[in-house]
Amino acid sequence: MKRSLIRMSGLGGQGLVTAAHILGTAATKDGLVSTVNPFFGAEKRLAPAESYVRISTEPIHQRGEVLFPNIIMIFHPHVITLGKCYTMPFFDGLQPEGIIIVNAEGELGIGREDLDKLAALGARLYSIPATAVAVEVAETELATNMAMLGALIGVTRIVTFASLREAVLERFGGAKFVASGTTAALDNVLAAKFTKMAQLVDKNMAVMEAAAEAVQEHSLAAPRKGGCHVCGRQG
Repeated sequence: MKRSLIRMSGLGGQGLVTAAHILGTAATKDGLVSTVNPFFGAEKRLAPAESYVRISTEPIHQRGEVLFPNIIMIFHPHVITLGKCYTMPFFDGLQPEGIIIVNAEGELGIGREDLDKLAALGARLYSIPATAVAVEVAETELATNMAMLGALIGVTRIVTFASLREAVLERFGGAKFVASGTTAALDNVLAAKFTKMAQLVDKNMAVMEAAAEAVQEHSLAAPRKGGCHVCGRQG
């Protein structure tokens, strides 16, 4: 049995709930089993928010928070640098050989001590300038969540792009789903930026495909003298 346990951590207004819903829907369309559970406290922009997605080839009986993820997605660098997260440290509970994907440009803000702990777990660390990709391709930061999904697919191939296209069309095309007021409002703002549904879907897919190509892996090894202890590059 193959099972993916995903924790998405970010800030309110970044579309974590939408990203989780689209990913779970895509998994179902690929013939997998999925459950999606959002969690947020104060429903406002920039407040900590998390969403949890379980994807499996077998029935899933668990619900709620994912305590021991094998994939962690960090939608905003402040989750790491300012501790804006319901789970501290941000990688708490990560399974051995787990994957972390961070939305960041340049340094990730992860200290040497935490990098050593991740290395001991055999973790794999990736980054993607998701917000920059969203702005460049879709001309809006609201597509940052789509870029994060693209990075996930680039690293894991957990679902197909074909199923993601169907899921995006279903999410924004008027299908019924339960969403909070803020999530629904953000979805509507994104949809309003494009005159036709086909344009919205195409732009979101373009963002995901670009992000899948742009995602980069970082070394967790201690750098040589003059190297970058955060990004894994050597000076």
